[in-house]
Amino acid sequence: MSRLFMVLWGILILAVLAAGYVRLAPSDPAVWHVPLEFSADKDFRRGLVRIVEPGPDGLARMNKVVLETPRSKVLAGSVEAGHITYVVRSAAMGFPDYVTLQQTNNILVIYARSRFGRKDFGVNAARVTSWLNTLQM
Repeated sequence: MSRLFMVLWGILILAVLAAGYVRLAPSDPAVWHVPLEFSADKDFRRGLVRIVEPGPDGLARMNKVVLETPRSKVLAGSVEAGHITYVVRSAAMGFPDYVTLQQTNNILVIYARSRFGRKDFGVNAARVTSWLNTLQM
C-alpha cells in the first residue's frame, strides 16, 4: 500500500511541476514576435492565419479588442510599429497562446498559435472569430 502512495505522490508532484512550468515559462519575443509573411488564410492544428481588410485604423481597433480580452497582454510591438504580439492565457491552466497582428496599408494579418500541445482544439479559431465579429468588419 505504501508503494501505491509513493507512486501517487510522484504523479502529483509531476503534475504540479508541469503546471508550474506552463504558467512560469518565459516568453521570448525573439521567438514569438516575428514578421508575418502570409498571403492567404490558413488553418493549422495548433492555430490559424486570417487576413482581413479592416481599413487604415484596423490594427488600433483590433488592439483595443484584444486587450479587452481577459488574460491577454502585449509581449512585444506596438500599434505605431504596425506589429504587435500578445500572450493570451487560458483560464484554468494558464496555457499561453501567442497572437501576432501585423498591418500593412489596409491589410491586417492575424497569426494565432498555441505554445504547448499537438493541437489547440479550435480555441484560437474561436477567439479570432470572436474578435473579428467584435471588430464588425
